Amino acid sequence: MRFELFPEYFPQLLAGVPMTLQLAALSLFLGFFLAVLLAVLRTSGIAPLVGFVKVYVYVFRGTPLLVQIFLIYYGTGQFDLIKQSFLWPVLREAYWCAIIAMTLNTGAYTSEIIRGGIESVAWGQVEAAKACGMNAWLRFRRVVFPQAIRQALPGYGNEIILMVKATSLASTITLLEVTGIARKIISQTYAPVELFVMAGAIYLTIVFTITRIVDLIEKRLSPERAAARGAKATAERDLASVH
Repeated sequence: MRFELFPEYFPQLLAGVPMTLQLAALSLFLGFFLAVLLAVLRTSGIAPLVGFVKVYVYVFRGTPLLVQIFLIYYGTGQFDLIKQSFLWPVLREAYWCAIIAMTLNTGAYTSEIIRGGIESVAWGQVEAAKACGMNAWLRFRRVVFPQAIRQALPGYGNEIILMVKATSLASTITLLEVTGIARKIISQTYAPVELFVMAGAIYLTIVFTITRIVDLIEKRLSPERAAARGAKATAERDLASVH
């Protein structure tokens, strides 16, 4: 292990953090709205829409994200119709191809998380909202969705972490985020262990920060759940001290 490389190249790897965060944040932002739409369609009870969402989720959950990135980045350029359309200025850029692939991928996963949250809302509350004269949109906005998000937050926190780590795949289509910069430096220094240790430390720091933020949001939205976990931990400590 050549520790002398750490102070020299670690700042260069840090320069890739903004690109990593940008890829993750934008794809998660767009993917969340796509996921909400897909979850609503999946729970709509309209057979063609439910079938479409099932196929979409199956395809994007059943194939690797790397393959999806390659298909969008390399595959779209094979069609003259696309190259001559208004989409080509976007699809010819590696950055936007990565964003599109990651958005479509996280949208599929997140839609299932949100669907689970929606279906966890007690039907009696929906019926009570109907009795109060709320229309479908108002019921969803004021009764169903807030509770669904609280239920889905732990699972969605995991999805955020997975997408941050998935940004490393963007390096395969020339984007210089943390992993891309690491690979570029490795080709010059032939020190893969040192560079990937530094890259791993950066990802660990990002993930730790995200985990703490998600925990704080969860405590804010569901204080009773946090209190229950705290009481359980206290009881376990008391039991351990007795033994």
